[in-house]
Amino acid sequence: MQLSMQGGVGIVTGGGSGLGRAICMRLAQEGAFVAAVDINMDGATQTAKDITAGGGKAAAFRCDISDPAQVTATITAVQSQLGAPKWLFNAAGIVSHGRVEQVSYETFSKVLAINVGGAFLMSKAVLPFLVQNQGSIVNVASLAGTMGVPYMVSYSTSKGALIAMTRAMAKEYVDRKVRINVLAPGGIETPMYDVPFPPDANPEILATLPRTSMALAKPSELANMAVFIASPEGGNISGSVVAVDGAST
Repeated sequence: MQLSMQGGVGIVTGGGSGLGRAICMRLAQEGAFVAAVDINMDGATQTAKDITAGGGKAAAFRCDISDPAQVTATITAVQSQLGAPKWLFNAAGIVSHGRVEQVSYETFSKVLAINVGGAFLMSKAVLPFLVQNQGSIVNVASLAGTMGVPYMVSYSTSKGALIAMTRAMAKEYVDRKVRINVLAPGGIETPMYDVPFPPDANPEILATLPRTSMALAKPSELANMAVFIASPEGGNISGSVVAVDGAST
């Protein structure tokens, strides 16, 4: 299916690697202009170079999405270089493992600041443009946010909060024709997925986690779904949690 995204501007956080990079590449295939945003400028630059080498239009932007000033400056730069954004993909995130009693409040706060706060700040900055363009947002959560995963209290909390935030925003903006949704993967084949559980994790508890042969998806597979949901072909999908987890949940 050819999606109606030619010439529109899409912003992707975490665009320097993993799922964020895959979304950038998929957007470029549909003819969108791509803003690859990442705190790792080398990764974002490489993504933009690969897109332009293939005949697409893209630019790289370094941004700590938990910093309000940097977010504001980045959105201004995107508008100046590529045009007013129509789509936002909040794919940036960090993960943390550990028993609750071992997780510091500093770590807990940092995970929430990036996984939830960053998505909030980016959305807040971009929404005025999306209202003008009747655009959409796709936030990347996880099954950890829908069911909770042991030894991942910070990450599970952040993804659950991201889902609640998405639903609230979707209801608030439905009358202005802005669609906001959540993609909830079971797992993504990226280095972040390989962060280990504590060595003394109870195997009986880990065995309660739903796992199927289709639970772990390639970044390109998830990017296809994310871009479709965001596109005009996504229709009236808004406020939805789209699980891509091989029936794990």
